[in-house]
Amino acid sequence: MRKYNIRNLDDLQAAKLELKVEYTLKQDMLKTDTKTFFKQFTLGALIKRYATPSNLFKADEKLNISGTAMSLLLPLFMNKTLFRGAGFLTKAAVGLVSGKVGKSLDAEHLSAIFNSVKGWFGKKREKKDKKFIDYGIPPDSETY
Repeated sequence: MRKYNIRNLDDLQAAKLELKVEYTLKQDMLKTDTKTFFKQFTLGALIKRYATPSNLFKADEKLNISGTAMSLLLPLFMNKTLFRGAGFLTKAAVGLVSGKVGKSLDAEHLSAIFNSVKGWFGKKREKKDKKFIDYGIPPDSETY
């Protein structure tokens, strides 16, 4: 508990102002700390931290975990969503092709695809309005 040495009204006003400044500074500090804490747990930050190519997808050049997973999951995903009403031969062809494509995908390709898709939905840049530039009287004008 704090002890204040307040003897008159001016001391009281000064202590009141000091406390007000102190709690607004603490409030701002708490807000910024909270924002940085929550930014650590966004989807992009988690993917940047844990889904790096050297981190978990390739143990060595022969073992490609992301390629193996994609070669199994991509045909399943394609047949269940895009080619739902297709026939047996179409689903088999899609399964073979997407399995081959999935094996060729490694962590570098997946992170590049994610970053390009993320770039599409990033902040939109404001277009600058073109200012009218007056070059003077045109040569085909009546006043020329």
